[in-house]
Amino acid sequence: MTISVGESLPDAKFRVMTPDGVVEKSTADIFSAKKVVLFAVPGAFTPTCHRNHLPGYVEQYAAIKAKGVDEIAVVSVNDVFVMDAWAKATGGDGKILFLADGSGEFTKALGLELDLVPNGLGVRSKRYAMIVEDGVVKLLNIEEEPGVNVSGAAAILEAL
Repeated sequence: MTISVGESLPDAKFRVMTPDGVVEKSTADIFSAKKVVLFAVPGAFTPTCHRNHLPGYVEQYAAIKAKGVDEIAVVSVNDVFVMDAWAKATGGDGKILFLADGSGEFTKALGLELDLVPNGLGVRSKRYAMIVEDGVVKLLNIEEEPGVNVSGAAAILEAL
């Protein structure tokens, strides 16, 4: 069952790269007592994610933060090393928090997994964006069509 507006995010662990190496961060570490924009992509470096989804958030970083957002985070069912390389390759490092959900546990707990096995990508995440306040989902925009529409930075900025 897919998470809904008004529900709390499930407890989960993510891996994040820091200057000191890989650290584990919990849902509570990231979302408690904060306003967070979280967006999800099926895969780092995949064409739509790399060229169309993430760049909007990097470009709109200051405008989103100016709306009272404490953190902008991206999650993908990728390992922490891929997410770190993606952060560095896109100019997102230091702006966007790159969350590795390597086994898809968080994604599955949200009910937002996407079977891309026929495409050779395994089970990944649907493309979505949400606004989360103190761990509670306030807005959830799930892409129903290919491309970046309701989950893009422009749509989230307008909703803020």
